[in-house]
This record gives sequence, C-alpha cells and structure tokens, in this order.
Amino acid sequence: MRARSPEMVVDGRVHQPGINDGQIESMLGDAKRHSTSRATPTLNRMADGTLRIWLAAAKLEAPADVTLFAYDRRHATPVQRGENEGRRLDNFNVVRHFEIVSRWNGAQTHWTVPADRFQPEQGLAVIVQQSDHGPVLGANKLEPMIAG
Repeated sequence: MRARSPEMVVDGRVHQPGINDGQIESMLGDAKRHSTSRATPTLNRMADGTLRIWLAAAKLEAPADVTLFAYDRRHATPVQRGENEGRRLDNFNVVRHFEIVSRWNGAQTHWTVPADRFQPEQGLAVIVQQSDHGPVLGANKLEPMIAG
C-alpha cells in the first residue's frame, strides 16, 4: 500500500483530493498535454565555490522567476521541554536561504551566484516559475559538496 498526502497538485494547475493511482496518471498526462513550456536549469558548482545556473532558450507565455534555495539536508534539534523533552527531532531539507536570482524572458542565458550566499554543506535547488505565482516550468538540485 502506498502512502500519500490527501491532496495532490500537479503543475500548480490541477488538484484533486483523495486520489488513487489512476487519477494520478490522468492528472500527469493532462499536465503534459497542456504544458506549453519546460525549462530545466543546469546547475554547476564552480572551482571557486560559486554556482552557475544555465538555461537553454525556451518559448515562454510570460516571464519566469529563477529562484535559488539553499537547504540543510538534515537538521537535528534537541528538545528541552514538553512531551518530547530529552529527544531529538530530525528535520530534512530545511531551507535556510532563498532569493530570486533573476527574471528570465526565455533567452538562452546563465547566471553566477556568489559562494557567500550558501555553505558547502548545503544542498542547492533552483526553481523556474512563471512570475506572479504561475506554474513551475522546471527545477533542479545539487547535493552538498561536503557532508553536513
């Protein structure tokens, strides 16, 4: 038996509560047929620690925001009081920093993000999303350079 959340949102456009495998496949198929733009960024950590984000040219319906997220893969919090006193709570993929790197018009381009915006032990994710909370056009991630 698979466990899933009680509602699934696909492409920021279609959502349905209490779904089953058939409904999921249908929603994914609909999203593929109706999606006009895809833009998956290529990410590289450079030798100097900076991040290079590259996007190929794409025909966009509207400009898109390129947003960087720096996250801790795992964060442990010792509990000092309450019902979980003495225990440790583990959280995963905790976002520590995010910023809009640029607004993108669909032309082939790249950006360089300075290394002081994130730590080597942090994972990095970039999401390309149609501006003003539109659909996500693409995303990618880089694992941390060193174990954190």
